[in-house]
Amino acid sequence: MKRKALPYRLLSLFFALCIASCGIVKQDQSPPSYANGVVVTAHPEASAVGLQVLKDGGNAVDAAVAVQFALAVVYPNAGNIGGGGFMVHRSANGGFTALDFREAAPAAATRDMYLDEAGNPITALSLRGQLASGVPGVVDGMVKAHQAHGKLDWPALLQPAIRLAQQGFPITEMQAKELNSRKESFQQHNPEGTALVKETEWKAGDTLVQTELAHTLSLIGEKGRAGFYEGETADRIVEEMASGNGIISYDDLRNYEAKWREPVAATYRGYRVVSMPPPSSGGIALISLLKSVEAYPLSKWGFQQDSTMRVMIEAERRVYADRATHLGDPDFYDVPQAMLIDSAYNAGRMGNMNFSHASFSSDIHAGGLPDAEHEETTHFSIVDQEGNAVAITTTINGSYGSHVVVAGAGFLLNNEMDDFSVKPGAPNMYGLIGGAANAIEPGKRMLSSMTPTILEKDGKLFMVVGTPGGSTIMTSVFQTILNVVDFGMGIQDAVEAPRFHHQWLPDEVALEKAAVSEQVRRSLSATGYKLVDRSSIGRVDAVLVLPDGRLQGGADPRGDDTALGY
Repeated sequence: MKRKALPYRLLSLFFALCIASCGIVKQDQSPPSYANGVVVTAHPEASAVGLQVLKDGGNAVDAAVAVQFALAVVYPNAGNIGGGGFMVHRSANGGFTALDFREAAPAAATRDMYLDEAGNPITALSLRGQLASGVPGVVDGMVKAHQAHGKLDWPALLQPAIRLAQQGFPITEMQAKELNSRKESFQQHNPEGTALVKETEWKAGDTLVQTELAHTLSLIGEKGRAGFYEGETADRIVEEMASGNGIISYDDLRNYEAKWREPVAATYRGYRVVSMPPPSSGGIALISLLKSVEAYPLSKWGFQQDSTMRVMIEAERRVYADRATHLGDPDFYDVPQAMLIDSAYNAGRMGNMNFSHASFSSDIHAGGLPDAEHEETTHFSIVDQEGNAVAITTTINGSYGSHVVVAGAGFLLNNEMDDFSVKPGAPNMYGLIGGAANAIEPGKRMLSSMTPTILEKDGKLFMVVGTPGGSTIMTSVFQTILNVVDFGMGIQDAVEAPRFHHQWLPDEVALEKAAVSEQVRRSLSATGYKLVDRSSIGRVDAVLVLPDGRLQGGADPRGDDTALGY
């Protein structure tokens, strides 16, 4: 027994040292388990809203709808009604659905709309101001999810968010810092004023009241889809476009439709992995990563040991090269999905890796025949008493999106147009390369990295997982799954464990501080890997089903994330 216990104690000590040096506050290593339901979100208020819906008899989708609108109030940097996202749903009987409510390019969008006369990208145009915004999809997405799977009345699911907006809520220390750091930009883009700005500095515990947003949410509660895409709110969106250089029209709003898609699925070491298909690159990339490493004895080598790191880095390098060439909106581009998730294809891609030295990204190209949202996305995972499960990731792209608050309506607009390949072959603001498959076209949905994912074991629900993190989303979900499946971690340890990231270009390995031992660092550096320290990677929120059927939530301490259950 002692011989088996010693490595675990050393591993736990390693986690503690890594987490402390990353500035992460370690939570209880053995989180509580629950019999009836778990909600894990990016904010304690939103988690409380979702839990109450479950206690009131709602199912996982009811809770998800309430959480999404609550996040639009209490987590405005990423929670939203002015952006879009993706949902993967598993019913208690094992049926899966995937809902695409990603933003779309307005009808007036053109391929070269962000280029100057010389054909060079004008970065500011796709990042700030009204022209940066795609047509929002969140409200239609939540309406369609509720119509398909919900049980409680729609207006009741909006009431918690309306109350939070009307009465206000105490902001966290992290939120106070974020709002203060963006004050000048908020004032620049919202000369009429916004609830996100006050004369004095924000501080933890201050109450953020958003009466205009409360009114908009009330319209959505009363009228559903028409409360956003028609009438007063549509008027305000179009007026906001006219006040700047925006191009979203009444027709764009009326014509927007969230779309049901076939989930992408495959197996990894006997587990079934079900995730989001294009226009998210997340599901295909995740499965490609898992297939790329499946032949290697990762559990024998150990967590973030030399050989483990090499295999995972080289898999990431190749998968991101494929992403840049082969992925885009499937309604506009024929994505070779079957090829990209094929076991033999991915094993072949790994065939030229060498354990003695790094590959060079300049030598790695897409397999025969990246653009991504910013890190201020948000994810939540929910499982209810019946065993229904929801994984939803949403975004407005950059933190606080375009920094434009719709005047009189109180919500932020996205800056998702930057997720297109503004100029194929040129990197976007996060360094990812995109190709013609992701070029701007009217009505097209921009490529995403969002990876809401559900795993089964022996035909039963096993895990619900996802994260924000822009280009790091797929690798964060990938590593969290390996932490549980290959390295035997509990869900909280799997979420907290330090992470790394490689995305083909730039050709470097980003590491959370002290994410690997000095010995492994020296070995990797000596054989051609460029290691770069960076701040925290991702904020994973997950739910794990224990062998006895009880549920545990894993909430990432890199943010204000909170797991609640009953």
